Amino acid sequence: MKVIELSVNYDFICPWCWIGHLNLASGIRAANLPVPVSIEYVPFELNPAMPADGMDRRKYRTAKFGSWVRSQGMDAQVAATGLAASAQFNYDRVSRTPNTRLAHQLMQYASSVDDARKTEALYESIFSAYFSEGHDIGLLGTLVDIAVEAGFEAAATEEYLLQGRGLAAVLAAQRLTQQQGVRSVPTVFIAGEAISGAQPPAVFANALRAALERSTT
Repeated sequence: MKVIELSVNYDFICPWCWIGHLNLASGIRAANLPVPVSIEYVPFELNPAMPADGMDRRKYRTAKFGSWVRSQGMDAQVAATGLAASAQFNYDRVSRTPNTRLAHQLMQYASSVDDARKTEALYESIFSAYFSEGHDIGLLGTLVDIAVEAGFEAAATEEYLLQGRGLAAVLAAQRLTQQQGVRSVPTVFIAGEAISGAQPPAVFANALRAALERSTT
C-alpha cells in the first residue's frame, strides 16, 4: 500500500465534526504509519433547506430542541468535550446558524487546487471561524477571507464561488453518500471501513494500523 485513503463526511455546523477532525489528526500522528494518509472531505448538509442567509441561532435552536435552555446545556457539553481536543467553542459569539452550502463549494475549490496542506488548513479554519470567532460562514466575503488566510488567492476564490462552481460536485457527493448509507456526521471511512462519531484518537490510530495490516496480508 502506497497510501491509506480516508474520506470524512462532515458539515461545518456540526461541532462533533470539528472535534472528530482534531481527534483524527491526533490519531494519525499516534499511528505513526510508514505510508502517507490521503484525506477526502465529503460534504453532508445537515440543513439543506436552510435559507441562504441562515437563521437567528437562538430561534433556530429553540425550535429544534424545544427550549433555549436545553440548547445551552448541549452547547456546554460540547464545549467541555472540545477542550480535550483543543477546540475552543465560544457560543456566546455565535448569533446565526448559517447555510453551509457555499462553504462546501469552497472546499471543492480547495480540492481542485490540489494542495493537501492548504485544504486541511482551510477545513480547520472554517470550523474555528464559526465556533470560536462567531463569524457567519454562509457569507461570501467571510469565506474568501478565511481562504486567503489559509493560503488561497482571493480573486480566484471569489470568482469560483460567484460563478456557482463546485455546486454540482457538492450535490453529487451528497447523493453518493446517501447511497452508501451515511446518515450522520462525522462519519470517517478508513480504507473503506466506516467509523461513526467523534471517536477518541486511539480509535482512529488503531483503525489506521489495522488498515495498513490488511493491506500487507
